Amino acid sequence: MNTRAQNIFKALKSPNYRIFITGQAISRIGTWMERTGVSWVVYEMTHSTFILGLTVFASQFPSFMFSLYGGIISDRYNRHKVVLYTQIASMVQATILAVLVLMGDTEIWHILVLITILGVINAFDIPARQSLVHQLIEDPDDLPNAVALNSSVVNIARLVGPALSGVILSTLGAGICFSINALSYLAVIVSLLFLKLKPQIIKPKKQSNLVEIKEGFNYLKSNQILAPITLYIAVVSFLILPYNTLLPEFAKEIFHGDAQTYGYINSSIGFGALLGTFFLASIKSESKQRMVLLLNSFLLGLSLIAFSFINYLPVALLISVIAGFSGLTQSTICLTIIQTRSDPDMRGRMISLFAMAMFGMLPLGSLLVGTISHNLGSSHTILFEGILAIVVSIVFAKYLITKNINRETIVNKMKEKVNSF
Repeated sequence: MNTRAQNIFKALKSPNYRIFITGQAISRIGTWMERTGVSWVVYEMTHSTFILGLTVFASQFPSFMFSLYGGIISDRYNRHKVVLYTQIASMVQATILAVLVLMGDTEIWHILVLITILGVINAFDIPARQSLVHQLIEDPDDLPNAVALNSSVVNIARLVGPALSGVILSTLGAGICFSINALSYLAVIVSLLFLKLKPQIIKPKKQSNLVEIKEGFNYLKSNQILAPITLYIAVVSFLILPYNTLLPEFAKEIFHGDAQTYGYINSSIGFGALLGTFFLASIKSESKQRMVLLLNSFLLGLSLIAFSFINYLPVALLISVIAGFSGLTQSTICLTIIQTRSDPDMRGRMISLFAMAMFGMLPLGSLLVGTISHNLGSSHTILFEGILAIVVSIVFAKYLITKNINRETIVNKMKEKVNSF
């Protein structure tokens, strides 16, 4: 194995991390099967892009509402147990959804309530699970690689899960699709039970939750790296990343397809994201990560503009790969920088603020995108998002590029992207 390949997979030398990521891989495939299934079922029931936006809002906005408390719990309690409890709760939620759909009397409000409950669970799960990675790796220098590999597992799941979901939705129905997701939680629960971790150092609580929240905001505001990174992911999550809310309508109305078509589009995005995270896993320099962040925002804008004009599915799938490569690496880079730049006793709160920025803005953006699309059409909406992505990359360049990177190099590389596109 050459040096580059060793750099990509070096976090796997830690046994606890290998066990954890194996369980995550299986569970995440089930998660993406459910996400794909929920969006398709909702669109089939309503044929409304506004309701699609409302569905994404219901699934993610609770993470914005409760993630600060999730970060405090991650810093003050045993993260391993917190993740175990949240995964068990997620399995119960998934089982209820599967049973309701199998019974054949599902209404929209059933789905909205259950995915809202999952959003609340995720508000406590995400900070604890992301912070737990520190306890899983033996060498602290492997942390950026572990975060990137964790994202690559999510993107493998995003590649496999929607494709499986599309086939199962078309042949066996949504109930089976959701049942597989419920069973997949067993993998991550078992993996958590097999971990052998050193005791987590927990500082005694000396102040109220409100004071700790204020302390987290002050810490973020005073940090010249974390503040612009968090603002950047909030803007991108609000204005650009919700483009995938409209994909069910593209699959059915523009490409004249079915659930399998929708699954293929999502899988193409996942394949691009997987390529992107493997690429990121070999990048050590934070300054290079920030440069890639802006270049990918620019490339995402170009891909969305192109996608808005395409009505031929094979070309659309190719563009979806580019969109996945450039778009879904955004959160990976931002999370890696936040993980490595945060002080240990502030890490959970910084991850929770990251979750607020991303999962708070994504549902609001999805509502906005769904509403605009309902009035202007999906193609025009995605065209507008592509233009905004290019504008964002230019505006944030002066805040995210450090002095040791020549700005002319960034401009030249962006021009190369345009020419190659």
